[in-house]
Amino acid sequence: MSIRIAEHAGFCFGVKRATGELENELLKFGGKRRICTLGRIIHNDHYVDHIKSLGVEEISRGDVPGIIEAADRGEEITVVIRAHGELKSVVDLLIACAERNSGFKLLDCTCPYVRKVRKIAEENSGEDKLFLLLGSANHPEVEGIMSCTRGKGVVLADSGEVEEWIEANKSEYNCETCISFAAQTTQNLAEWQKSIKFIKKVYTNALIFDTICNVTQLRQEEAARLAGESDVMIVIGSQDSSNSRKLRDISREHCDEVYFISHPSECPRLESGNINMSITAGASTPYSLIQEVYKTMIEQNENFAELLESSFKTLNTGEIVEGVITSISQNEIHLDLGAKTTGVITHDKATDDPQAKLNQLYKVGDVIKAKVIKVSDIDGIATLDKTRVDSEANWDKIVAACESGEILEGKVVEVVNGGVIIAIYSVRVFIPASLTGIPKSGDLHELVNTTQKVKIIEIKADRKRAYASIRAVLREERKAKEEEFWNNISEGMEFDGEVKSLTDFGAFVDLGGVDGMVHTSELSWRRIRHPKEVVSVGDKIHVFIKAFDREKGRISLGYKTDDMNPWTIFTTKYAEGDTAEVKIVSLMPFGAFAEIVPGCDGLIHISQITDHKIAKPDEVLEVGQVVNAQITAIDNDNHKVSLSIRALMEPAEEVVEEVEAEEAPAAEEAEA
Repeated sequence: MSIRIAEHAGFCFGVKRATGELENELLKFGGKRRICTLGRIIHNDHYVDHIKSLGVEEISRGDVPGIIEAADRGEEITVVIRAHGELKSVVDLLIACAERNSGFKLLDCTCPYVRKVRKIAEENSGEDKLFLLLGSANHPEVEGIMSCTRGKGVVLADSGEVEEWIEANKSEYNCETCISFAAQTTQNLAEWQKSIKFIKKVYTNALIFDTICNVTQLRQEEAARLAGESDVMIVIGSQDSSNSRKLRDISREHCDEVYFISHPSECPRLESGNINMSITAGASTPYSLIQEVYKTMIEQNENFAELLESSFKTLNTGEIVEGVITSISQNEIHLDLGAKTTGVITHDKATDDPQAKLNQLYKVGDVIKAKVIKVSDIDGIATLDKTRVDSEANWDKIVAACESGEILEGKVVEVVNGGVIIAIYSVRVFIPASLTGIPKSGDLHELVNTTQKVKIIEIKADRKRAYASIRAVLREERKAKEEEFWNNISEGMEFDGEVKSLTDFGAFVDLGGVDGMVHTSELSWRRIRHPKEVVSVGDKIHVFIKAFDREKGRISLGYKTDDMNPWTIFTTKYAEGDTAEVKIVSLMPFGAFAEIVPGCDGLIHISQITDHKIAKPDEVLEVGQVVNAQITAIDNDNHKVSLSIRALMEPAEEVVEEVEAEEAPAAEEAEA
């Protein structure tokens, strides 16, 4: 018989946090102050009985006024709110009590996922908004969520109720209604997806919030997969636990033989034979209980002689043992060592990377070796250290890489005095700050949690210390990139490069590891004094190879093109006879030069500035002035343009005639 334990079985993050806070409080103040849980801390009778034996009280909402009254009298009390959360009105009362009584302590252990739904309910209800929640109306989590709504809110149990509610309320809530839809964090994923389809069919503008806890989702998906692969499925949990019941229902959809139990004494006795069995558990099931069920199933169904032999197997401190991973949590790994004792490897004894996630490094079913650090026959736990077993083999790999010049890869785990530490094969290797590739004024913390390639440059075997360099790898990569570049370069090739620096005579452009230069004369069709008039450091520009010398490592680049030529731009936009808005750029005795388009000027001869004779252009015009002028001639061979302001004025004779016509009546009146 083979037995697998689901990777995501047992305490979820929220429950683990709540029980952890409670247990810490017991360690600090057990027997010294009154400690209460508002409702059952978790849906597990055995755990609840255990904490009651340690003096923890379980109170209800109705007991809260009495607790507050006792705190106001000076009694020292701690109240723990479980992961499900509590009614907003009750929480507000307890917060107010804590603010006015230093001896009263409130540990609000509401799960972050539940807090998220409570916030959504508050922000998406009230006024013309309607909040819908898929969940069990009488569940404490749902009651707490709905207490946060500011107006109308409806709880729907399943997709069937969602469909019925929509049909019954179409007239009152039409497609224009502002509807928000969320789910209880432990809701069945399949029911949620069905419900969304019904909602979107009618309320196309509905706000859908995916609030199912991702751990719950993973646990349900895993249960479905394991059930489909197993002959027997065991689900551990309380009948009061919503998420445990959902695991049972999901398992029954995929497996014919499913047992829903809450204690090892309820384990089924199965007929002997080749059976594939899987075990999963709800979020309120301690891992110790899962292990008890696992061992009980073995004891009841395996060969007694083999079991007896394994039960006498002893573990000794310092011994190297081999075990099969049965579960992985955020902080530790559990192994089946083939004995009554369960092997436990804490995070720091499994990897040297404090940021690493154990479920990404290992998986259930992996066989690993570790050294026994401590054995507790009372707890039935052997504390193991995998890093010690790995260190010798991994150190040999580091030494070999130093000798061969092999490039290794690892993750930078921390900044230390004078450099950083990179973890390679679980070995801590030091990289001096000068060899990290970070400038002297830079921040080494930028490297933490990044994966880097390094070369081992020095080994101190007597102290088992290794030194590495990131710069050495970068140097080699740069050389390889340069070699490839020069092997493929040719005149006319185009690049999108970045301006790295400016000089008086040009701009240096990074073409991808190799720099080229655009001479000042190649930056613009107009005459410029300095490259900064056209480009700035950091600009991305499109350039092409004009010439190169591999031996000297020089590359001449071109930037200006025909389509950037001001004369081309001008002749494309204007023709003789067109009127253009021009800007006066200089005044000469014989006329004025005006910019038509940037880089292209035209001459307005003094005779074409106005309709009457003037001695100098500055009598009418000034530099910077914008005027309308007619293009009277274009000399394509010499790139010259003639302009006229006078051509746009009315002929002088007509003006004189109009003036005379206006003055004649006035003269006649004067004579009369």
